[in-house]
Amino acid sequence: MFLENLEREILELKKRKNAIILAHYYQDDELQDIADFVGDSLDLSKKASSTDAKIIAFCGVTFMGEVAKLLSPGKKVIVPDIKAGCSLEDSCKVEHLKKFISSVENPFVLAYINSSVHVKAISDSICTSSSAEKIINNIPKDKNIVFVPDKFLGNYLQKKTGREMKIWQGTCIVHENFSEKHVISLKLENPDAKVVAHPECPATLLKYADFVGSTSQILSYIEKSGFFKFIVLTEPGIIHQARKILPSGIFLPVESVNSSGTCTMCSKCPYMRLNTMEKLYHCLDKEEPSIEIDPSIFHDAKSAVENMFFYLDK
Repeated sequence: MFLENLEREILELKKRKNAIILAHYYQDDELQDIADFVGDSLDLSKKASSTDAKIIAFCGVTFMGEVAKLLSPGKKVIVPDIKAGCSLEDSCKVEHLKKFISSVENPFVLAYINSSVHVKAISDSICTSSSAEKIINNIPKDKNIVFVPDKFLGNYLQKKTGREMKIWQGTCIVHENFSEKHVISLKLENPDAKVVAHPECPATLLKYADFVGSTSQILSYIEKSGFFKFIVLTEPGIIHQARKILPSGIFLPVESVNSSGTCTMCSKCPYMRLNTMEKLYHCLDKEEPSIEIDPSIFHDAKSAVENMFFYLDK
C-alpha cells in the first residue's frame, strides 16, 4: 500500500472509530505528521484524556501506553507494536527494585516515567525529565530518595538539587552511547552552533551542552534562543519538529558509538522505530495490541502519577 493511500486509510479508520493518534517526538516523520498530537509522553496522555475519543492509538513505547491507560481508564489504548519497549524499563524489574528499596531507611521512591507500571505501583511518585527537579525540591527532607531507573538523569538531578539520592543504575541505550569525539568535532567545525542535550546523557556529554532539558524544553529553547544552528544530543526524531519551528535552522545530529566505531543510524531508538505506518493501520483496524493493566496494581500506579501533580503544585 502506497504511503498516500495508507495515510488516507488510517485517517478514515480513525474517524470511523472515534480514535485519536498520539506520536512521541522520537517517531518516524510520517507518524508524527499523521498524529493529532505530537509531544512528550505524559503531555500526550494528558491531552488524550481530555478528548472524547474512545480509542487512543499511541505511537511510542509500551510504558507510554500504560500511562495513557492510567489517565484514561475508560478508553481503549492500543499501540502499533507491543514489543516497543525501553532499555530503562528493562533495567528495573519490580522484584529487584523491592530488594533495592529494602536497604533504605524511610525511603521515598521517585520513578522516572520511563518505567513499567509495576515499578510505578510501588513508587511514591513518578516524574518526567522536566518536572523532576521541582518534585525533588518538594520531597520532605527526612525522606531518603530512591531514584529509578536512569542513573545519568539521577546524577544530573542530584547535582542540580544538592539532594543526595540512592540511584538505580539503569541507562537509555540511545543517550548513553552518543560519541563524545563527534560532539567535539561538530563544535570545532561549527563554532556558532549551540549544543542542546537531554539529561539522560552522561555527564561527560552534558558538559558540552549550552542547554539541557526535556524534548519539549529543547524545542522551546530552539524557538526562543535566537540562534539558528544546533548540535542535537538526543534522539534525532526531534529534528522533524525542530525544522517546523525553525525552518531556517541547521540541526546536526550526533553519532553514536558502537562496536565497529561510530554510527549515525544507531542514534535512533530501536524500540521507538519498531512502530510503522503499516502497524498503525493494523492496530486501528483490529484494535490491538491493546494495553491492559492488572487491576491489583492499577490504583497504586495511578496514585503515583497523581502524586506527581501534588508535588508539582506544592
